[in-house]
Amino acid sequence: MDEMDRVTVIAPVNIAVIKYWGKRDEKLILPINDSVSATLDTSIMCAKTSVCFRQEFTENEIWLNGVKTSFSNPRLVNVLDKIKKIATAQRSVDDAVLSWKVRVCSENNFPTAAGLASSAAGYACLVTALAKLYKINTDVSVLARIGSGSACRSVFGGFVRWHAGVNADGSDSIATQIADSTHWPEMKALILVVSDIKKHTSSTIGMMNSVNTSDLLKYRAKYTVPRRTEEISEAILKKDFAKFAELTMKDSNQFHAVCLDTYPPCVYMTDVSHKVVEIIHAYNDMCGELKVAYTFDAGPNACLYLLDKEVPTVLKLIKYLFPTSNHDFVIGLGDVDGGDSKFLKSFPIQPQAKDIIKYVIHTKVGKGPEVVTSHLLDKKGSPLNLK
Repeated sequence: MDEMDRVTVIAPVNIAVIKYWGKRDEKLILPINDSVSATLDTSIMCAKTSVCFRQEFTENEIWLNGVKTSFSNPRLVNVLDKIKKIATAQRSVDDAVLSWKVRVCSENNFPTAAGLASSAAGYACLVTALAKLYKINTDVSVLARIGSGSACRSVFGGFVRWHAGVNADGSDSIATQIADSTHWPEMKALILVVSDIKKHTSSTIGMMNSVNTSDLLKYRAKYTVPRRTEEISEAILKKDFAKFAELTMKDSNQFHAVCLDTYPPCVYMTDVSHKVVEIIHAYNDMCGELKVAYTFDAGPNACLYLLDKEVPTVLKLIKYLFPTSNHDFVIGLGDVDGGDSKFLKSFPIQPQAKDIIKYVIHTKVGKGPEVVTSHLLDKKGSPLNLK
C-alpha cells in the first residue's frame, strides 16, 4: 500500500458556549440557530481516525474503539458519497479508485456518547481524513456537518461559530473561526465527569422532540441566540471574561430549560450537575465577580471555563467539596499546586458524598485537526488494537 493511500488524523472535542439544539432540516443537518464553541486541546482529548482504500477490499468497513460496527449508518454513507462526488468533479483521484471500498478505524480517548461531544470529534476526524485521502479541496466544515452537526465546529481550533444559514441546500451553513487557539491562552477548562455512561435520550431524538413541542425553543432561536451570539463573539475578541462567563451560563441554563419544556421532557442534568451549578454561583458570589463559568451539553458532565490564575483555587475547592478515592482524580494537564484554601471552611456548601464525581479533566483551548503518522490501520489496511 502506498502511504498516500492511508491517512490518519486526530481531531478535537469542542464544548459549546452558545448551544446548538434543533434542526430546520434533519437530512442536511441544518440548525435552527447559530452556535459558538471552544475547541479543546487534542493532547488531552481527541478522536483519532485512520482511513484507506484498496482495490481488493470487498466492502466498506468501520471499527469504532476496537469493535467492528455496521457501515450502513445513513450519515456515514452520506459523508462518503458526498466526498466521492466532489472527488469526481475535481478529478482529484483516478476514476478507478472511486469504485474501491474504504476501511475506517476510529477511536476516542474519552467516553463516547456521555455528553462529551464524541460524535463531533469523530466526524471532524473522519471527514478531514477522507478529504485528504481523496485529495479534494473543499470546505471541510460542510462535510463534517453532514455527519454530526456540531462536528463542523471541530474542524477549526480556538473559538468557532457555526452559522445556521438560510439557504435551503445548506450551502451557507458553515463554521468559521472567531479567534485561533493563541488568542486567549489564559483560558482553561475543567470537565467534571459525573457519568461516562450512555445517555438515556439521544441528542438526535431530544432535538426532534424539542423542535416539535417546545415554545421556548422557538423564542430562543428567534430572539435570544442571535443577540447572544454577537455578544459572546465580541467578548471573546475583547477577552472580556465576565461577559463571556455570564452569557455561557445563561445559555446553558436556557438550553436545559428548553429540554424541560420539551414534551416529553428530556433530562440530561442530574442532582450532581445542579449541585455544581450551585457551587459555581456561590464561588462567584464570594469572589465578588464572575471567575468561573459552567456549561452543560446533553449530559450530566460540567465543563467549567476559567482563567489559568483561578485554576489552583477552583481545583482545591472541587477536591474539598467532592471527596474522592481516585488517586488520578485530576487528569489531562494535571493537578495544580497552590490556591487559596482559607475560604473552604466558610464556604456555604458542605462536602458531598464520596466519589460522585469520577474525575476531572484539566484542559485548555487548542488547535483543529491535524495529520499524524501513528496509524490505526496497518499497511495492508487491517485494523490494529482490536478488542
